Amino acid sequence: PGREACGAALALSLALDGMRGEGNKPRDVLWVQDRVSMRLGGRPYRPGLPKPLQSRLIHVLAETCEDALFALEEGVRCRDLCCVIGELAGNPRALDFTASRRLSLAAEKHGVPLYLVRLDAERDLSSARMRWEVCSAPSPRPRWNADAPGMPTWRAELFRARGYPPGTWILHDDGTRLAAAAPDHGDL
Repeated sequence: PGREACGAALALSLALDGMRGEGNKPRDVLWVQDRVSMRLGGRPYRPGLPKPLQSRLIHVLAETCEDALFALEEGVRCRDLCCVIGELAGNPRALDFTASRRLSLAAEKHGVPLYLVRLDAERDLSSARMRWEVCSAPSPRPRWNADAPGMPTWRAELFRARGYPPGTWILHDDGTRLAAAAPDHGDL
């Protein structure tokens, strides 16, 4: 699940970054997957998550895309959630412009961020405010142990957004925050 897990990993990092900024009691994260996306990217492995997320993750496995969309819409209506992460496989017919608009409007109305990760999908019509294509990027070498894995790093291309120009960034989570940098030409 190399490329397939990139979007979910970045969404989890964004959720964790949002939790770090909260002054109050941290809120839960809802992660909804349809069955096909679970086969492609795997089920969340709670012990492998960062400590703040291990006890705050609510996982829902939906049989169909329609069931997943219902759970996502109900999730963004719950203000007690930090955010909602949805994983859907491919370009399902149920995720048309109307469905994406319903999700966008509900998320905006209730103030709950929604990260919709589409695995193995083609770019198509959506009402998402920002649309990204994400893949893994080489991690920088660790400072103390060259054999250790580096910090999680992604190449993120913003290809459509209202009010923002398209661009590409290298994102990494250093354990204290999510940071962005302009990519070296070799990273593209």
